[in-house]
Amino acid sequence: MRASLAVSVLTLVMGAWVPATVAAQAAQTPAPAAQTPAPAAQTPAQPAAPAQQLSVPFPADAKVAYIDIQRIANESAEGKSASARVKGLQEKKLAELGERQKQLQANREKLEQSGGVMNDSARAQLEKEIERQTVDIQRATQDAQAEVQELQQQLQLEFQRKLSPVIQQVAQERGLYMLFSRFDSGLVWASPGLDVTADVIKRFDAALAAQPAPKPAQ
Repeated sequence: MRASLAVSVLTLVMGAWVPATVAAQAAQTPAPAAQTPAPAAQTPAQPAAPAQQLSVPFPADAKVAYIDIQRIANESAEGKSASARVKGLQEKKLAELGERQKQLQANREKLEQSGGVMNDSARAQLEKEIERQTVDIQRATQDAQAEVQELQQQLQLEFQRKLSPVIQQVAQERGLYMLFSRFDSGLVWASPGLDVTADVIKRFDAALAAQPAPKPAQ
């Protein structure tokens, strides 16, 4: 009897929807000074890596494989959609907080420039308004962070719920006993041919495209 399929738990940090960049790291590593250039004849150009390394075939008799969850999140249509939704909410909240901050800054400048000629009542009222705006911004910032985190958690659960049957389908069609998550399972090394991430992304996108379009709100 075939052993039951074991699929590792899908764990995603929503903050990682957006791919990390190494530009800053590269900028901090300047090129070495050209004080001792090597003779051109002694440093021929290195040949490019063979293309075969990028497409190792899946072993016909393999019963285990692995996937890269973060790559699925970055490259699949569902993952890109989730990333866009989080980014859109973040930008909206930043814009709202920016408007509040502008109003606060305007009142601070008014107090600084005209506070000396205001009567006590007007100055006290302006100071109270500045205090109120400061507290409101702090609360709005906390509320915005909570709203973004709630959306991230919601999208994470939806992503896992939609992805799980696709993973199950790919594993069953390939006759796998076990399917590991590359970075969550403690996997140290595996043949690139055992990576079925591209297949999962293809099936995931196809499943999403086959779903009926949502009806527009009336």
